[in-house]
Amino acid sequence: MRTILVLNAKGGSGKTTVATNLAGFYASEGAKVALVDHDPQGSSLDWLSVRPKDRPKIAAVDGASDKRIRVPRSTDVVIMDAPSRTHDEQLAALVRRAQTIVLPVVPSPIDIRAAQRFLRELRELRNLVDTDVKLTTVANRVREGSQIANELEDYLFELKLPSGRKFPFITMLRQSTNYIRSAEKGLSIFEFAPVQTAGDREYWSPLTRWLQSPRSLPERRPTVS
Repeated sequence: MRTILVLNAKGGSGKTTVATNLAGFYASEGAKVALVDHDPQGSSLDWLSVRPKDRPKIAAVDGASDKRIRVPRSTDVVIMDAPSRTHDEQLAALVRRAQTIVLPVVPSPIDIRAAQRFLRELRELRNLVDTDVKLTTVANRVREGSQIANELEDYLFELKLPSGRKFPFITMLRQSTNYIRSAEKGLSIFEFAPVQTAGDREYWSPLTRWLQSPRSLPERRPTVS
């Protein structure tokens, strides 16, 4: 069972947008998907509540109320939408369930510095978490064509963590009305006509390719129980 955690301790990073679109991506590829909403706000569950009946089913799991996290046995892919302000043992408990972490970051100096601190916290959890979970970041809500967008990609690719290691950046996701439309309809951008969301899909391509490659998987693979 594939387990992907969408995580950022700082609010406003667009975690739910990334989580729901990943769930829709895998469902549109024919996988049996469960979307676990750990956030008390329940935004991912709200998205599922308006999902059309004629679209591939995505199982809804309320992870904020039920800590045991039961997903259907036939599930191929579990997408977990983590709550904001997650730290310490709560963070460790979520990471234990994951093979892969996707960390959305809003492209501002404050958010990038917060992400650097959070990545350091994640590394410090390795003694508590018995898995070599893989992690990548995406710059979210980037204004295409803006000055910061033109400079951001090079900056993030060159950015170093305090340890001297490379910041694990993979792609930018642009600010787009397609995400508003998809949220309203309970769909992902991968479930609209390709011509409508071709530009957005192109930005997602590095992330989806990486997630489907062995490089995004740890040697030890935890299970959701």
